Amino acid sequence: MNYWLIKSEPNTYSWDDLVAKGTDHWDGVRNYAARNNMKEMKVGDLAFFYHSVKEKAIVGIAECVKEHYPDPTTDDDRWVVVDFSPKEKLKKPVTLEDVKADDRLQGMDLLRLSRLSVQSVKKEEFDIILEKSQS
Repeated sequence: MNYWLIKSEPNTYSWDDLVAKGTDHWDGVRNYAARNNMKEMKVGDLAFFYHSVKEKAIVGIAECVKEHYPDPTTDDDRWVVVDFSPKEKLKKPVTLEDVKADDRLQGMDLLRLSRLSVQSVKKEEFDIILEKSQS
């Protein structure tokens, strides 16, 4: 299993929107690195759902339920989507400041590649974030 982080502006598409839909495709990605990450996703992989812009916090965990296929929002065949379902809302959001304050997370893509909308997350990082969300 692989772990990921997907970012969205909550006023555009929030965790609650995904929960309301039940399953939805992750579309609109127009960055090659983010697209390549999506192409690596497998059914069962887990992704942190991150509210960007003002909130800047990991708020939930989504599960990949369908691997990449052509993005239905464009005719350009370079772009893909994957389908996610909500798995779990975090007990407590983990903010960007929480991540920055933890020395164990200094290599996390969230800090190194801050503008990338679809990022890989190491298993150790995933576990640390989960731990932080419980306290």
